Amino acid sequence: MKVVALVSGGKDSCYAMMKCIEYGHEIVALANLMPADDSVDELDSFMYQTVGHQIIASYAECMGLPLFRRRIQGSTRHQTLNYKTTPGDEVEDMFVLLNEVKRQIPSITAVSSGAIASDYQRLRVESVCSRLGLVSLAYLWKQDQSMLLHEMITNRIWAITVKVAAIGLVPSKHLGKGIAFLNTHLHKLKELYGINVCGEGGEYETLTLDCPLFGNARIVLDEFQIVLHSPGSIASVGVIHPLAFHLENKETAISLSNNDKTNYSSPEKKGSVFEVQGDCPQRSEATCQSNAERNNLVEVRDDIIYISRTKKDNIFSICCWLQDSCKNSAGSHEDLAIVLKHIESQLIGYGFGWGHVLYIHLYIADMNEFAMVNETYVRFITQEKCPFGVPSRSTIELPLLQASLGKAYIEVLVANDNSKNVLHVQSISSWAPSCIGPYSQATLHKEILHMAGQLGLDPATMTLCNEGPSAELEQALENSEAVANVFNCSISTSTIVFTIYCSANTPLPERLEIQEKQDCFLEEMRLLQLEYGSKCKILYPIFLYVLVPDLPKRASVEVKPILFVPEDTETAVTSVQNPNSSTVANCWGFQHAQWHDSCIQKCVVSGKICAVILSITEDHVAKIGSESLGVNEKDVDHHNSVSKGNMERVSRFCVYLLDKGIMENGFSWEDTMVSFLDLFLTIVVF
Repeated sequence: MKVVALVSGGKDSCYAMMKCIEYGHEIVALANLMPADDSVDELDSFMYQTVGHQIIASYAECMGLPLFRRRIQGSTRHQTLNYKTTPGDEVEDMFVLLNEVKRQIPSITAVSSGAIASDYQRLRVESVCSRLGLVSLAYLWKQDQSMLLHEMITNRIWAITVKVAAIGLVPSKHLGKGIAFLNTHLHKLKELYGINVCGEGGEYETLTLDCPLFGNARIVLDEFQIVLHSPGSIASVGVIHPLAFHLENKETAISLSNNDKTNYSSPEKKGSVFEVQGDCPQRSEATCQSNAERNNLVEVRDDIIYISRTKKDNIFSICCWLQDSCKNSAGSHEDLAIVLKHIESQLIGYGFGWGHVLYIHLYIADMNEFAMVNETYVRFITQEKCPFGVPSRSTIELPLLQASLGKAYIEVLVANDNSKNVLHVQSISSWAPSCIGPYSQATLHKEILHMAGQLGLDPATMTLCNEGPSAELEQALENSEAVANVFNCSISTSTIVFTIYCSANTPLPERLEIQEKQDCFLEEMRLLQLEYGSKCKILYPIFLYVLVPDLPKRASVEVKPILFVPEDTETAVTSVQNPNSSTVANCWGFQHAQWHDSCIQKCVVSGKICAVILSITEDHVAKIGSESLGVNEKDVDHHNSVSKGNMERVSRFCVYLLDKGIMENGFSWEDTMVSFLDLFLTIVVF
């Protein structure tokens, strides 16, 4: 992609550009926001670094690229974490700046930024990118700061401190020093006071004077003045005010490495500087779906729309599908529009909206229609409708038509409050796959972490691993672990249920290898958790392997974990893989037998969760039939055992086992939260 890079002058934005080039992107322009008054070094801004802004104009010549600059007119007006378009906010200056860059260079499709740990900054960059139809690239996001600092030094980024504001950093002693010189001292301060070694907590700011990106010249700071803002305090704040500097030409361009023939920049290019003016927009550019468009949907009789609803005190689920898909339906996307419209009506009828939805299971009849299905999905579920965060989602192809469930089946999990904590990273990074659109990586609500389905995507390139299903699984698990770590937990110790969707296109031997690979991977992760001194109680999950016709991107595997993230770390946790109990009174006409235990898996958190997975095989059906007939199992015709009468008994048997599994752990059917659509039955109760 052709990229415009947001540059503050700091080491992070420069190294982010280097990572963009490493992953095959092309930096074609630079963008910078600066104070309205040239004499001012630093603004009271939550978003922008401006110390050293007097030197940034030189970056155009150093890199041979056009530099677009804008004087900041706005201030911090929208201070909550999730940004929405706010006239007069400093974020709107970024919008105007990047909008002009895009107008002048239409080929630009992405924006690079140096965000490492600040959700506040990342979300605002993503908001602007979303409004402009650009992709956010944040290759430093969630990377280990010690590792990043080491890489910056190793990759010859010469950056000096231009601001210090932390205990242990003295303006007279540490301003103007290179990051390589300060490396050891910064790590010492990390051990003593817990500072961020890359300065993510505002401990210090830097100005890059030279790096491999500077193919034409390096910057030499000849003279500067130290300005103290809070002298005498425990952590004195000091900044550098440049007085004189010059450029020192380079003879040749510097490439990525000795073996890399691609230069970072062309030395023969001379960059120009453009100042972007104009007023900030006074209202949101976002356009809502018109009433005419929303009403232009196929009308369907209510009697062929099926809605199922389960409810608990603070959470409930709604399932919706067309019992008979419209004969005139163009495909899954048209069915989905009808289903989403009716779910939206149901939500409104209960006094809720899409913003109350925690998770969406999206099942479609044909994965070839995924792109059109997604277009329909984003018409209904938008970030504007979900101010507290968009729901997480998994998308699977299932044989819906064979089951008379139409071409699109939706299950939504809804909360009656806004206490959810949503992780939605739209930037492409090396951390975990981005979610560019109205679906998030994970949603935490009432100690349950609902994670979106994870494919085996390389986060930095957003492409599937090409080394086979096992490699895809390992990458999907690593992606899931990265998401879990944000919530201070691990999939190896906190997962309640692992659902592993496996494509039917995967050969049988590789399906078996997937199960072995998962077991080994999770065990290794548990050992690492113990090695790192983790004191969290280990929850051994129950596993559900589901063979499906197809998955997004033609993936072989999709992983969907549900995790328990207790507010109280002392919460008792137990797992039961092969329960053996017969304490519940028999009211279903069955007597407990040892083989019943092979049908059921449970995971119990005392007083909080009872997750139950019930699996009935052909052999189990034969056993149930033989018991009802009072004959030996060997004498039962397995083929004829699946009769209407026997299947009714099998259904009663399933309810009997589930009833027992739920009741004996102190729960009831009224506590049931959700059941999943498949050839098995899963019940989760709270």
